[in-house]
Amino acid sequence: MNPATAFGRVLVDELVRGGVTDAVLAPGSRSAPVAVALAAAERDGRLRLHVRIDERTAAFLALGLAKASGRPVPVLTTSGTAVAHLHAAVLEADSAGIPLLVLTADRPPELRATGANQTIEQPGLYGRAVRWAADVGVPEAGREAAQNRYWRSLVAKALITATGALSGDPGPVHLNLALREPLLPESEEPADLSGQWAGRPGGAAWTVAGPAPVAPAEPPGPSRTLLVVGDAPPALGRAAATLAGACHWPVIAEPSSGAWGAEGALRGGALLLGVPEWLGAHRPDRVLVVGRPTLSRPVSALLGDPDVRVETVAASPRWADAVRSSGHVSLTLPAAGGPLAEGWRPAWEDAANRVGAAADALLEARPGPTAARLARDVVAALPTGSLLVLGSSTPVRDVDRLAVPRGDVAVLANRGVAGIDGTISTAVGAALAHGPGPAFALLGDLTLLHDLTGLLLGDGEPAPDLTVVVADNDGGGIFAQLEPGEERHARDYRRVFGTPHGRDVAAVAESLGWAATRVADPADLPAALALGGPRVVVVRTDQRAEAELARTLRQAAAGALGRS
Repeated sequence: MNPATAFGRVLVDELVRGGVTDAVLAPGSRSAPVAVALAAAERDGRLRLHVRIDERTAAFLALGLAKASGRPVPVLTTSGTAVAHLHAAVLEADSAGIPLLVLTADRPPELRATGANQTIEQPGLYGRAVRWAADVGVPEAGREAAQNRYWRSLVAKALITATGALSGDPGPVHLNLALREPLLPESEEPADLSGQWAGRPGGAAWTVAGPAPVAPAEPPGPSRTLLVVGDAPPALGRAAATLAGACHWPVIAEPSSGAWGAEGALRGGALLLGVPEWLGAHRPDRVLVVGRPTLSRPVSALLGDPDVRVETVAASPRWADAVRSSGHVSLTLPAAGGPLAEGWRPAWEDAANRVGAAADALLEARPGPTAARLARDVVAALPTGSLLVLGSSTPVRDVDRLAVPRGDVAVLANRGVAGIDGTISTAVGAALAHGPGPAFALLGDLTLLHDLTGLLLGDGEPAPDLTVVVADNDGGGIFAQLEPGEERHARDYRRVFGTPHGRDVAAVAESLGWAATRVADPADLPAALALGGPRVVVVRTDQRAEAELARTLRQAAAGALGRS
């Protein structure tokens, strides 16, 4: 057995022993030893292999698998520019704390800096975005026992580091795999590791555990406390919501927080906080922040209020404090108990109900579909136990503002760096890891077009039960709701921000093998969602009308809270 083949088989064997159940591959030549070992492991029923032709798509697919399963997922590429295409997913995994294992094949040291084909400086390419990186020594003949120990310990360390089992800080790990030819076995040798490449005796080498439950610690603070839960590991979000329920605190939770739909979680918290007069009369003494809130400017404004005490509970030793207002940071939730302000949570719940009713009336009075109503209606129509992946532009914000929170639906979003790239691939990966129950994604047309290769399923690849709902406003509609959409920028808006593409999104999806359904009447949406996937459901909307509706919704919230 040549050294490269032995290395690939030992590496894959140790990945499986360490708890890896899924792996993603973008084909290439230099990565062949590991690719062939992964294929053999799949034939033996030891893991599930996913193959994609585009490295960026492969990386985000692995991200989705890891995000939904909580287990480390390796993504393997060849050398050169393929390695650079993984960078966006690595950045997302870094900020979101996802155990992504990046395996990049490379030329051996003697071919680096020589102008050799498909060779770049790969070691250190991802910088501080990875929890750990190793430039793995080249496999060599005659050193079987020593190299076997080295390779297995290297993989075990990578898995432990990626999951944060010791540090409490999960995230991506990069193993750069320098390989010399020959890269493939001389014959169809069985993948037998019982000889000189045998692993350590006695079952799995490592037990990879998820994050430990968050234990109560600090005493409670002031009685007028508001819990804000941003993007967070589901277990932490749920624990925070349970604490808030015991303490009778109102909860403003982002859809991907794990606390969305829990007891006390308010609908439309961003709209509520955006009414200055109401907030002035109901300002909390303390805001307990859990996770990483990123969606709402009103939430950020509240956290920056010097009259509000801000305390942060982080999911890892790194924590978010975008407005630099945290007066206390902890890895544990405070204990329940302490004095309660009479009527504190009921007042917030009553206000949220009034704002929600006003928003519903406004949405239903509008003729035809809107992205805002689509967000509300998609969430309402999902079957119990389903998965929802949200695009990071307007859809996640519309769901945050307008949907009725549901605790019986799992919600994911790439909020680490909040890019739109790779969202289809993330959703496909999450759908393949989710079960039982169908999966859905809600995103914009540019998000779909940005990751079209995510729709491309190769021969023999499993098709996800995924329905992708697209709010198609022919371009970058979110900009119409921001400063670029103001009238003073009208001359350049269409070309520079609106970016109309003129494509028939349903036809594009069909050309890539997905069924497509067009929905023109909001009443037809539930039937379209019930058709099953893989499917793309397209709803046409209008950028300028959406921007005007967003302004009207804010006015309706203020009007609802102005009434006694």
